[in-house]
Amino acid sequence: MIQTNLFKGIIAYPITPFDAQEKVDIPLFKTLTERLVQSGAHGIAPLGSTGVLPYLTEEEKEAVTTAAIQQVAKRIPVLVGVSHLTTAGAIRHARFAEKAGADAVMILPMSYWKLTEDEIFHHYEKIASNISLPIMAYNNPATGGIDMSPALLKRLLQIPNITMVKESTGDIQRMFTLRKELGEEVAFYNGSNPLALAAFTAGARGWCTAAYNLIPGLNNRLYAAFSRQDMAAARDVFYQQLELLQFIVAKGLPVAIQAGLKIQGIESGYLRSPLQPLSADDHQKLEEILGKLN
Repeated sequence: MIQTNLFKGIIAYPITPFDAQEKVDIPLFKTLTERLVQSGAHGIAPLGSTGVLPYLTEEEKEAVTTAAIQQVAKRIPVLVGVSHLTTAGAIRHARFAEKAGADAVMILPMSYWKLTEDEIFHHYEKIASNISLPIMAYNNPATGGIDMSPALLKRLLQIPNITMVKESTGDIQRMFTLRKELGEEVAFYNGSNPLALAAFTAGARGWCTAAYNLIPGLNNRLYAAFSRQDMAAARDVFYQQLELLQFIVAKGLPVAIQAGLKIQGIESGYLRSPLQPLSADDHQKLEEILGKLN
C-alpha cells in the first residue's frame, strides 16, 4: 500500500559537491548530508535543482542516490529526484531509487519541446506503473520550462502512486488555489523559499528548502512556530531570513549555497561547469547577509 504521510516539516536539499577536476565528491556529499540530518531536518531530498540533477551522468545520479540512502540510514525519509527528459530515463532512475531503498521519488516534467497536458499525464502514468513508491509531482517552470496548472495536478493525483505535490512557481495565489483545488487531504509542499510563510499559511505540509544548508536553526524555528500555531513568532523568524531566501533564489541555489557554506567555514567543494562561483560583489553581499544572521 502506498504511504501518503511520509514527509512533513523541513525537507532539506543537499548540494552535489565536486572536486577540483569537476568529478562528484561522494565522501564530501555524505558529510554534507549528515550535517543536514544532525541539524534536525525531517527529510532529505538529493538530486533536485540544488543537487544539479541535469548536470550529472546516469552513473553519477545512481552514486548520489546510493550515498544519500546509505548515509541517512532510515533515520528520516529520503526523497530522490528522478526527473529526466525522457520517460524511459525517468523510469530507469526511479526503479534504481526504489531498489536502493528510497522512500519516495520526485518528478519534474522536463522538455525541450513544450509538452501537452496529455503528454505530461502519460509521462507520470508510465513512471508510476513501473514503481511502487509514492511520487511527488514537482512543478517548477523556471527550471523545467513547464507550468502545470492546479487542474493538471489534480488530474495527476488520479494516478495512485502520486500522493504529493511540490509547488515552486513563486506565485502566492497558486498556493491557496492548490489547497482549494486539491482538497485538504492532499499533501502539498512549498518549493519557493521566499514563500515559506505564505505556503504554511495556505496549508503546506512541508517546505522543500536549500536554505537549510545555511540556516537550519531559523528554518526549524519557523516550522516549530507554525506547528504550535504561534503566528507572531512565525512571522518574526521568517522575516529574519527573508533576505537570504531571496538572495539564494536570485543567484541560483547550487552556486549560492556552495558559496554560503564556504563563508561559514564548511567545505563545499567546487561547482561543475557551466556553473561559476559568485561574483566578488555577490560574494560580499552574501557574507553581509549571513553575518547579520549569526
